[in-house]
Amino acid sequence: MTKDSIKEKRKVHFTPDNVDIIVEEGDNLLEAAIASGVHINASCGGAGVCGTCKVLIKQGQVESTRTEKVSNQEYDQGVRQACQSRIITDLVVDIPVESRLETAVLDRERVGGIQPLEALATGWRFNPPLSKLYVELPPPTLKDNISDLSRLLRGLKKRYNLRNISVDFDIVRKLPQMLRDSDWKVTATTLVTTTKPDKRWTKLINIEPGDTRGKHYSLAFDIGTTGVRGQLLDLNRGKVRAAGLDYNGQISYGEDVISRIAYCQKPGGLRKLQQAIVATINGIISKLLAESKVKVKDIAHIVVAGNTTMVQLFLGLEPKYIRLAPYTPTVNTVPLVRASSLGLKLAKHVYVYALPSVASYVGADIVAGIVGAGVYQREKLTLYMDIGTNGEIVIGNSSWMVTASCSAGPAFEGGGIKHGMIATNGAIEDFSINPSNFEPVINTIGGIKPKGICGSGLINIVAGLLEAGVISQNGKFNTNLPTKRARKGRDGYEYVLAWAPETQIGKDIVITEVDIDNLIRAKAALYAGCRTLTKSVNISCSDLEQVIIAGAFGSHIDIEKSIIIGLLPDIPRDRFIFIGNGSLLGARLTSFSRDLLDDARRVANMMTNFELSVNVDFMNNYTASLFLPHPNAEDFPSVYQRLSKLQKLKA
Repeated sequence: MTKDSIKEKRKVHFTPDNVDIIVEEGDNLLEAAIASGVHINASCGGAGVCGTCKVLIKQGQVESTRTEKVSNQEYDQGVRQACQSRIITDLVVDIPVESRLETAVLDRERVGGIQPLEALATGWRFNPPLSKLYVELPPPTLKDNISDLSRLLRGLKKRYNLRNISVDFDIVRKLPQMLRDSDWKVTATTLVTTTKPDKRWTKLINIEPGDTRGKHYSLAFDIGTTGVRGQLLDLNRGKVRAAGLDYNGQISYGEDVISRIAYCQKPGGLRKLQQAIVATINGIISKLLAESKVKVKDIAHIVVAGNTTMVQLFLGLEPKYIRLAPYTPTVNTVPLVRASSLGLKLAKHVYVYALPSVASYVGADIVAGIVGAGVYQREKLTLYMDIGTNGEIVIGNSSWMVTASCSAGPAFEGGGIKHGMIATNGAIEDFSINPSNFEPVINTIGGIKPKGICGSGLINIVAGLLEAGVISQNGKFNTNLPTKRARKGRDGYEYVLAWAPETQIGKDIVITEVDIDNLIRAKAALYAGCRTLTKSVNISCSDLEQVIIAGAFGSHIDIEKSIIIGLLPDIPRDRFIFIGNGSLLGARLTSFSRDLLDDARRVANMMTNFELSVNVDFMNNYTASLFLPHPNAEDFPSVYQRLSKLQKLKA
């Protein structure tokens, strides 16, 4: 080894986190931050195209590729894109407020709906797939000297009428000593492993001395692209003992599923992402146990739901074929897997049950939501929507269902927007405008100075600008307005939402025509998906009797303003229902009921998936939807009537 091949060690200090890390000269700055546990927003996963990972180099030098995302003025001030910077010397790096991930907003979400509307599913029995069965066995004698395992199985069959029992070998190892030490009084933990009631198999997964039936718990998790939510469930009482949530640790590698799939193609990428989500779940489990005062050995099962990519990354399965035509996931119905084999800090006997998915972009989170909402139980014609980067929609009832995924892009999560950000403290979430002088009134999450715009805020802003006549129905600015707020900017025309002294970032926060165009494209994808599915079953949007909106983002959108921009169909407002996190709702209910576990498989099988990327009707509907709200006034009668009245008032 030559002297030149030995890389120098460098120290990097991150502020305001006050974190130090020792790295090698030449290491990537974004990767160094991730390794140290310091989060820097990186929407594109480090590809260099989003510009969200800007940092300020306060001391030291980096080798950085200059991009158009950093202005000349910013560059001269020491601003760099972390993903495009390699460490040359010791560094002091400041993470500016717009590049940080604030966690305080999670408390807001928890108060607002971590436990959503009570289950809409009906008619199910409380009969968890996980059971604790206490038995007192007769000791062996010379006349009755069958094996220890046979004695246990005979006792379970006699008392509980169990048949078709399979046994984990780990139980066999500890069985002889435990039976004798416990005076032949033990509690067996069993798990239903198949869903056909007439052909059920029961798996014996654990055995404990004495009667431990009073300590009977499981976990339910929704693995979201942005946030992960978990609940600790008391299976004796059918109640939630504790709830917790955190940002998905994978967010440092990209904010959407496509950027994360791309990251997996880097050496060691899949392993890093799998470890990141497991670390997040372990952190939540630790908090749940502390809050509930439940011991980890008393957890015996975990049910997870999430979109197809998130589930595969959690399981460590290669996701790249999800992204490539013909868009095939590795598995739709996941076999039981030991939690410990994935890195979860749970007892060895705990198994993970992943709810089934439908297709590459219609995942277990949608199946869970349909089950939890009871859509499959009723004749009422329902549209179920989970609005986000990968917006999923389902139309149907108890007789049939069609489903599709609409790749809306990251606009609803604040991605691709000049001052866009995740919905956290300081994000502009509400907006109104004075039509006489075009001055805005903005509200932020947390009620503090603004530092950017979140997805729900973007919808409200565009709806307000449209109604005030600041923009036209094609999303272009009226350039003759008597206000300094509407101006020509670096990226074309823009509207100033907050002047620099009023913000946290020391710069004007604006919305640009490019931002508006990105939102129009995102809403067009979702609405076009709805139009395509309704046409496929010979109905119109006006025929929908119920619209269920699920998901963390969906719970914060304004229905009226979403209809104004053409995101949601223009139907009577009392047909809209919010259920909060449908994915977690379904995961919880399937933990409580074998019936609903059966139903989840049935729901996944009854859905007909439409691949919209090759659907001609979808492309035609999408092109037609690139307008606010839509060029067909008959689709949005109340919006056109409202806009007409406003125009008459101005005249």
